[in-house]
Amino acid sequence: MTVDALTDVAGVRVGHATRTGDGWLTGTTVVLAPDGGAVAAVDVRGGGPGTKETDALDPRNVVQKVDAIVLTGGSAYGLDAASGVMAWLEEQRRGVRVGPDPAHVVPVVPAACVFDLGRGGDFRVRPDAATGRAAVEAAAASEPGARVREGCVGAGTGAAVGPMKGGVGTASIVLESGITVAALVVANAAGSVTDPETGVLYGELFQGRVTYPEARVHDAARLRLADLAAKSAPPPLNTTLAVVATDADLSKAQAQKVAGTAHDGIARAVRPVHLLHDGDTVFALATGARPLDTERPLPLNEILEAAADVVTRAVVRAVRAAGSVDGPGGVWPSYEELYGSR
Repeated sequence: MTVDALTDVAGVRVGHATRTGDGWLTGTTVVLAPDGGAVAAVDVRGGGPGTKETDALDPRNVVQKVDAIVLTGGSAYGLDAASGVMAWLEEQRRGVRVGPDPAHVVPVVPAACVFDLGRGGDFRVRPDAATGRAAVEAAAASEPGARVREGCVGAGTGAAVGPMKGGVGTASIVLESGITVAALVVANAAGSVTDPETGVLYGELFQGRVTYPEARVHDAARLRLADLAAKSAPPPLNTTLAVVATDADLSKAQAQKVAGTAHDGIARAVRPVHLLHDGDTVFALATGARPLDTERPLPLNEILEAAADVVTRAVVRAVRAAGSVDGPGGVWPSYEELYGSR
């Protein structure tokens, strides 16, 4: 049974730590790999990324597998959340073995952040090591194949897409080969996710069935957003993050190709994308449970195609699952508030 989430890749777990109220509107999301780790890679295309340990994922470098990926709010400050995840992994003796004692490990925990500073009202609050630890503990405590909470949770708590509320979304697909490809996205884009002429989500144009909002609904939404923009002009410092996972047996170079192609999924759902003030970053994880069919030509292609598709769907789900925010740090109406569920 699948749940249309990143956790459909066997052994992969997701945990959120969410902080709201008293000036907070932020959080951290951890993707925990199976015991023994997963092959990992990354592709960074935004011009203003905030990342940690991404160089270790270069196929030319020595680290082959990682045990966790951290997605966090708090801009560069929030990268401190990875320290809490490292501490937890060390306690579990998970990481790169560097000595004769099994406890002598160095966990490699790649991380990336989104900008959400001040969106809860207090610029000085942001995720820290304790937040990261809470998120990884939540992941470890979850059941295999568990549903993943979407919307304003974890790293998506303070996320925004243009003038609207963003959040966390996830999606998966099982290919004819039996290989699973899945994605988890933090939609926090400087660009727009909606067609300005109709109000339809760009990402839904790629899903085959589109119900366009009524003209009067779209006109009302445009007026509302224009009024909010006139009252407040938040800095366009945003980022869309994604983790794409598969149970295919991939090399680091192949995983990096998956991460790069998965960016196409963001570009379908967000316009413009990969700007200088974005930090758009996609990680790829491969657990290696299913070998590629080497008898078929270019067996990686179907995984590349699926990776972009599930990222697009995850962006749509993030936006549709998000709830409106009206607080001391600003007002971000949700897509559902503006346009309804249809």
